[in-house]
Amino acid sequence: MVATVALGLLAVRGRGGGGGGLAEWSVGGRSLGTVFIWVLMAGEGYTSFSYLGAAGWGYNYGAPVMYVVAYMSCGYAIGYVVGPVLWDYARRHGLVGITDMVAHRYGRPWLGAAVAVLATVFLLPYIQLQITGMGVVVSTVTYGTVSLEWAYFIAFAVTTGFVVVSGLRGSAWVSVLKDVLVIGTLAFLAVYVPLHYFGGYGELFDRLAAERPQWLTLPGAGSGEGGRGELGVAWFASTSVLNALTVVIFPTTVAGYLGARNADALRRNAILLPAYNVLLFVPMLLGMAALFVVPGLAGAGSNLALFKLVVDSLPAWAVGVIGVAAALSSIVPMAVFMLVIGTMWGRSVLSLVPRWSSGERQKLASQLVVAAGTIALVMTYTAPNTLVRLSLISYEGMAQLVPMLLLGLVWRRFTLTAAVSGLLAGVGVDCGLVFTGNDPVWGVNAGLVALGANLAVALGATWFGPREAGDRRPDEEVLARDPQPPRVVGTRG
Repeated sequence: MVATVALGLLAVRGRGGGGGGLAEWSVGGRSLGTVFIWVLMAGEGYTSFSYLGAAGWGYNYGAPVMYVVAYMSCGYAIGYVVGPVLWDYARRHGLVGITDMVAHRYGRPWLGAAVAVLATVFLLPYIQLQITGMGVVVSTVTYGTVSLEWAYFIAFAVTTGFVVVSGLRGSAWVSVLKDVLVIGTLAFLAVYVPLHYFGGYGELFDRLAAERPQWLTLPGAGSGEGGRGELGVAWFASTSVLNALTVVIFPTTVAGYLGARNADALRRNAILLPAYNVLLFVPMLLGMAALFVVPGLAGAGSNLALFKLVVDSLPAWAVGVIGVAAALSSIVPMAVFMLVIGTMWGRSVLSLVPRWSSGERQKLASQLVVAAGTIALVMTYTAPNTLVRLSLISYEGMAQLVPMLLLGLVWRRFTLTAAVSGLLAGVGVDCGLVFTGNDPVWGVNAGLVALGANLAVALGATWFGPREAGDRRPDEEVLARDPQPPRVVGTRG
């Protein structure tokens, strides 16, 4: 953990002490190449969920967990188009996040501030979940020597110090270390667990097919229990579509986009990133393997399925290496979440106070990072289950920003009234469905139903509502464009 902060410091020193203001801190000075963008965005997508949640879902439900691979792969394909467009729009207008883009597109600084507040509400559960995940990992791999309470605090302290000091560039450097460990440990576990416990993959799948066949097909095992709706084909398809659309405008994803050196780096990155998803099959499969090795895990205990397989069968040093890889899979995404919150508030909320200079806003943004982490830490101690339902609507809630951002950037007629009305309708429908236990609804992800309501209201307000006047800026100033790669002009032979 100390080495993590040290690596972040070295990254800053390599850029002359971290100068460059908020743009250097939040988007890496827009100078990260294909390799760093690849490891940064892979690191942001590969969280403690990949070690804990994916194995837990594989243990509890089986096949439905494959939606993670589906939506991430589809999201990268959409990002091939959307990423360069957002990068170019931000570069032309000096913007560093989605709140900046929204404020610039509609010419309303208050709208950027409102989106910053809404996005913060949706991101805080992710920070709390990463603290919880890392705490569980640290406590487990130390065989209980470090209590959960101290492990939570270590997760908070290390990540907060890291992100305040190093910013996005440091996250990219640490992602390199994390990726080496993740690839190495998961490759080892993919071979070790099936051979050690079953004699090979053939025997493992034979046993799954014979004794747990429902884990291998949709809707999986246990869906519909405990208030959870049926995780069938409709849920799988709708969740994959919704999350693929959302991931490309998620604030942490956009932070990776805007850190790129050029648009081609993002296109190459979108081609390479799906290869990283192959690793996700390992914890999913090992979660199902744990059914036969450590049966009877229930509730949150199922999230420890993968670690239960290795803690008692591997030497302590090997368990430690696997634990460090899992811990870094919490630190990197949690750092990016906290960094994005600080950036959004620094640019879109604190900027509404004109007497504060740029340097003062950056300092306050760093303090807000600490505040966001502290809130998540306090909730982890005092009410660990309070954010469970909120975490369910986090991704679905962020999806409601898709029309406001993406549709607004390509369609000039899309009005402020339409964007805000659609957003309110979508968030309202989603919250109503989730908090009444109707997610999925009719087998479909509630977030996609809410997005449909969002679009219906927004399009109705655009087509049948009054046209907005007063914005006389040319289309080139308001709308986005696709930055085409340079053409190579050849000569005829």
